Amino acid sequence: MAAPKEAVAGPLVGAVVQGTHSTRFLVFDSKTADVLSHHQVELTPEFPKEGWVEHDPKEILRSVCECIERTCQKLAELNVDVSSVKAIGVSNQRETTVIWDKLTGEPLYNAVAWLDLRTQPTVENLSKKIPGNNNFVKSKTGLPLSTYFSAVKLRWLLDNVRPVQEAVEGGRALFGTVDSWLIWSLTGGANGGVHCTDVTNASRTMLFNIHSLEWDKELCDFFEIPMDILPRVWSSSEIYGLVKAGALQGVPISGCLGDQSAALVGQMCFQEGQAKNTYGTGCFLLYNTGRKCVFSEHGLLTTVAYKLGRDKPVCYALEGSVAVAGAVIRWLRDNLGIIETSEEIEVLAKDVGTSYGCYFVPAFSGLCAPYWEPSARGIICGLTQFTGKRHIAFAALESVCFQTREILDAMNRDGGVPLRHLQVDGRMTRNKILMQLQADILHVPVVKPAMAETAALGAAMAAGAAEGVGVWSLEPEDRWVIATERFEPQVQAAESEARYATWKKAVRKSVGWTTAESERPDPALFSSLPLGFFIVGSVIMLIGARYISGTPH
Repeated sequence: MAAPKEAVAGPLVGAVVQGTHSTRFLVFDSKTADVLSHHQVELTPEFPKEGWVEHDPKEILRSVCECIERTCQKLAELNVDVSSVKAIGVSNQRETTVIWDKLTGEPLYNAVAWLDLRTQPTVENLSKKIPGNNNFVKSKTGLPLSTYFSAVKLRWLLDNVRPVQEAVEGGRALFGTVDSWLIWSLTGGANGGVHCTDVTNASRTMLFNIHSLEWDKELCDFFEIPMDILPRVWSSSEIYGLVKAGALQGVPISGCLGDQSAALVGQMCFQEGQAKNTYGTGCFLLYNTGRKCVFSEHGLLTTVAYKLGRDKPVCYALEGSVAVAGAVIRWLRDNLGIIETSEEIEVLAKDVGTSYGCYFVPAFSGLCAPYWEPSARGIICGLTQFTGKRHIAFAALESVCFQTREILDAMNRDGGVPLRHLQVDGRMTRNKILMQLQADILHVPVVKPAMAETAALGAAMAAGAAEGVGVWSLEPEDRWVIATERFEPQVQAAESEARYATWKKAVRKSVGWTTAESERPDPALFSSLPLGFFIVGSVIMLIGARYISGTPH
């Protein structure tokens, strides 16, 4: 059946959304922001050792190409001319590190994912180089010295992978985050591919000076990273190159933003003081600080929010990062078997309506903002014989909301003006129980757009607005009103504060479980677990497990 004429009134813009667990491609009408067609491919990260998280870069690229081709097929089935697609934007998981051979186009190692922990000894060794100047890295990058960011992952690859060492010595190596790998590959790869990134992704590497907007030689020397392997840094909205093959051959790639910046743009948080929270594998709250580079005193990151054109001003943001949000739901499904599908958790949580004093701190890979505590590990506490799988499911959803509360508290202190409501997006926002819990725990309204794919929308907006494309206006008078759903707090503030205080007590108990030097358990003990490095770390969990499947609720 043909698409309604009004649905294809404007030029079309495509958006790649490459995430930790899936790749999507969506096509938008640039005049209405309606999604005309989309396709998604699920991805499975690899966990070769405890604490290690990797992706096959070629699988990521294949998934992008498949999503583009299948989406174009669906457009054709709707009688929509694929030539109407005038530009493509890229939104990607940030910090994930790829290094490849520019002559063959082959990856030199798997992509090391953003939440990978193998570099903790690397971080500790680097910290010893600056004992009297711990602010050296943060003052230039806005980031703490942490396993989270790309520079230490790249340092590990240079120290431990012989093919990487040989390619660097031979002048054949290229480094990039996922956006760089995709743009280089799609624009020709070894046959003239464009090696670039944008300011938002560059600002997550710990090699980029967020004041000068350039790669920093002092930082590169500190990490001992050769600068000739780094991509050229462009704005978030300009033509980087043309797609060289497939259904969209000849279409410019003209937008590029790290996924959280893309969601900020998609939520149209263009004014200083506006903020959004994205609920995905992790959870990321960005607060627009405008042209001011605000440094946090409460554990938040300072990052580049966007730069929407070569001659446009750069805007900054404060960011709070939670490593485990949607990942805790996946863990309950894949590791404990409490649920069969991710959507089932809403049913369980609604059925019980409370955790009955059970608290879940999913510090599977340590705690990110505001703690930056790699020694933390996941715990479930407050268990009794009455505790069942429904209570644990409810506690898992609460854990996402409590972590967001911690970040919002820090952001309110740093920003100076408390947020009156929180704008949200991401796939988890489909869960109405989660959204109501978030409003109750924050004790402010939560506002959700009708279209949750805001990262895709932001990438499309940047691509369509690029000079030389010009099919999408970002001027205030041309922006549409986003339909929203609003969740108001339904509990008393005193109850919210009491629950939050108990959560903080649980967090304190999660800290100090492991160090880089501590003895590691035999990996064979966990070989049957696909996410074996995610250790709850508590004997009480083993005792309570016998009650999970059959306990009354």
